[in-house]
Amino acid sequence: MNGAMLRRWAGAISGSVLVTMLLAAPASATSTPTARAALSLSGAFTVQRNAVTVSGRAVAFRGVVRPFASGQHSIIRVYLGTRLIKLQRLAIKRSRGGTFGYFTGRVASPGVGEVTVIAEHGATSRLGSFRISKGFTALSEAVRFGSTGRFVQLLQQRLAALHVYLPQTGVYDTGTGLALDAYHRLLTWGTRRTLDRATVTWLLNGWGQFKVRYPGDGKHAEGNLSAQLLALIDRGRVQAIYPISSGKPSTPTVLGRFHVYRKQPGYLPDGMYYSNFFIGGYAIHGYDPAPDYPASHGCMRVPIPDAISIYNWIGMRDAVDVYH
Repeated sequence: MNGAMLRRWAGAISGSVLVTMLLAAPASATSTPTARAALSLSGAFTVQRNAVTVSGRAVAFRGVVRPFASGQHSIIRVYLGTRLIKLQRLAIKRSRGGTFGYFTGRVASPGVGEVTVIAEHGATSRLGSFRISKGFTALSEAVRFGSTGRFVQLLQQRLAALHVYLPQTGVYDTGTGLALDAYHRLLTWGTRRTLDRATVTWLLNGWGQFKVRYPGDGKHAEGNLSAQLLALIDRGRVQAIYPISSGKPSTPTVLGRFHVYRKQPGYLPDGMYYSNFFIGGYAIHGYDPAPDYPASHGCMRVPIPDAISIYNWIGMRDAVDVYH
């Protein structure tokens, strides 16, 4: 092979290698897909736009990663304040449709404070890196009458969600105590106006329901004398639940189906307050005292702070069903 031919052959080889390198370079640069990830929480509650729960109660987290790549994992770190309370390695699984990956887990804070869940993935040949986080607050349950704060707001929110009547003042006040009394009666747990851990657990789980006896009565009231509760009901759905004091054994409350025939605002001479008469002299009305046991002369007494809301809701000729 002469020199000219050798130079032409070498040039061709060099050009071919250069073209191959240029074509290969973009493929190498884009071989690791960019990862897009998001993290969400469930099992927490929202108070003033903040995710909250109580210490020791589990909150679930879920991460979504796009695109899905097999054999990938995410490192989970959970902090209470600045203290690491959980370190976990979770596989990123393929979604049912195969269009994204996901991972799930749970965390329960061992104490009170700000909890941060961080999920990370270091870049691999199959998937790029990501770092995502979400937070919630683990609240203290140590409250008493006069307390304020997010736990009291959460407490009032959950009572209202179960249709137990109370003005949501943000203060552990008389209304909150009456609502807790009604909730304990609903659960057949007595007549306490204070909290314990079992009550908090049942309340946050949304357990406890007034069983409507007469759903076909439209807009009406039901007095369950066994539970010492009054419920306002519209087309089978409970609107509000109140504690009552019905007739004592010597002057029992009449049983049956009646209708409101007279409404009297304000006080009557005998102390009845905002009264809804449903038969004879029997009425649903406010009275002081309205103790946590049957003590009236036959009426269904309610605490004075509850009377006006009941009066405003019940209309003339609305049914009143009274039973044990």
